[in-house]
Amino acid sequence: MRWTPGYSSDDVEDRRDEGPASAGIGAGGIGILFWLFSRFGLPGVLVGGAVLFFLSGGLGTGSEESRPRERQPAGAVQGNDPDKQAKEFVSFVLDDVQKSWTERFAQQGQRYPRARLVLFNRSISSACGLGQRAMGPFYCPGDQKVYIDLSFYQELRQRFGAPGDFAQAYVIAHEIGHHVQHLLGTDRQVQNAPRRARQGEDSASVRLELQADCYAGMWAQSTERRNLLEAGDIDEALTAAAAIGDDRLQREATGAVQPETWTHGSSAERVRWFKRGYEAGTFEACDTFGAGRL
Repeated sequence: MRWTPGYSSDDVEDRRDEGPASAGIGAGGIGILFWLFSRFGLPGVLVGGAVLFFLSGGLGTGSEESRPRERQPAGAVQGNDPDKQAKEFVSFVLDDVQKSWTERFAQQGQRYPRARLVLFNRSISSACGLGQRAMGPFYCPGDQKVYIDLSFYQELRQRFGAPGDFAQAYVIAHEIGHHVQHLLGTDRQVQNAPRRARQGEDSASVRLELQADCYAGMWAQSTERRNLLEAGDIDEALTAAAAIGDDRLQREATGAVQPETWTHGSSAERVRWFKRGYEAGTFEACDTFGAGRL
């Protein structure tokens, strides 16, 4: 991906020097899916190894009493920062993704309130509860922030076999996709779904995640129009999408696939919906909730 080294974003909070957070009253796991599980009574359906799902809305149990908290002062890692370039890249991608959504919302006569991105080390307190490194990147609708421990990108390369800067960009674009869903009220599709439709391969939670993949694809299309893509970038994103399908992660963790417990969709579905957003580039094409088949 063509990007600007040395980039800095006003929407990035560097809280890596705060030290690990500890769970307090009402603190639990994080993310849009389990924030919805807690707030609206959706059942948690974790399987072995699920805590390592990464493009999640997060994995855990949020607090019904969670509310946006005051922004803590942004810290900065002192001295030689081994993740300096990764921070710059994440900052560039965050701003580019949000610039794209700002323009798209404006085309429809709407305002796009920007999300913020928080860098943390090992664990972090958020409006949704306690976030931990093992959860992977997550979006918290309670404070409208994306959270990421930069060491995840090493996990992405080594454990999931998805190297490349555009695989990393896909992670950010997916999480901002959850922010877009929150702004549009799409998360209420999960809230209002009948209980029997809230888990499994055809569930509302799976449709929510696949739509975030599709929105990531919409952003990818915009980068192509603006000549930011390099050879192999889209393949990097597709490799990442395939690497974290529910079926693949379950097979690796337990040797068995249990579609009735899926929360994110299969590898093939995640690839399909990213490609759909990339090729069509429209909200209509990303209507996973109206799709007969995923």
